[in-house]
Amino acid sequence: MFQPAIPKSHVGSIFSTLELIFHVAVRDIRQTNGNAIVGLIVSIIQSLVMVMVFWFMFTVLKMRGSAVRGDFMLYSMSGIFMYMTHIRTIKAVAKAEGPTSAMMKHAPMNTIVAIAGASLGALYNQVLSIAVILYVYNAWFNPVEIEYPVMAGAMLLLSWASGIGVGMIFKAATPWAPDLFGVLTTVYTRANMIASGKMFLANALPTSKLFWFQWNPLFHIIDQTRGFVFLNYNPHYSSITYPLEVTFVLVILGLMGDTFTRQYASASWSAGR
Repeated sequence: MFQPAIPKSHVGSIFSTLELIFHVAVRDIRQTNGNAIVGLIVSIIQSLVMVMVFWFMFTVLKMRGSAVRGDFMLYSMSGIFMYMTHIRTIKAVAKAEGPTSAMMKHAPMNTIVAIAGASLGALYNQVLSIAVILYVYNAWFNPVEIEYPVMAGAMLLLSWASGIGVGMIFKAATPWAPDLFGVLTTVYTRANMIASGKMFLANALPTSKLFWFQWNPLFHIIDQTRGFVFLNYNPHYSSITYPLEVTFVLVILGLMGDTFTRQYASASWSAGR
């Protein structure tokens, strides 16, 4: 993983950094669960449980009228997959190796590589879980028909990227007040159970209620995803531009915050905790 510092060209340095990120991602995945198969099964079960809970709620409460016309399970999964990708990425990035970690004592390692490795590990785990769930649903239940699969996949990557941005903000701020920002991270992830809009369509919301959700980039991502998944749904109150802009701003602020935090990082910060 770590090699002697030998002068390299710019291209060689890029490939060396990418290799290091790959190893960090593998380490992060193995650290989460020692057995890769068990880790994948846990991710699949978590997503399936949420899908079944929503199916039960909509069936018992007879709320299917608020869903888009088409495969109801695909409607549920389109929101849940984006939500899970976003939230898992936030948690992975927020808990990535910090400036006082023992890993940072090795010269090639830095917090940016740790963040990249943690986020890639989260994306790998989530994409694999989604692929398995969709394959089983397609093979055993109903054929999966996605109108624009490439754009739907792009929305998955956007939910991942926005999770990186939010996670970097929490990661940069956490060392200054660990208890406070630990609670705020939990509050944000729980609030997105509703604020992400995965349980309803933006087009079906009253105009007076839209402002409660339009601040959230994940709300736009999920609504746009359903526009790409279903032929007969055209999002009117969301856009792709907004989450892109918010993600860019969050990543820049996260990088600035991480740089500032590293300047004052000390192993004694958490000595009394």
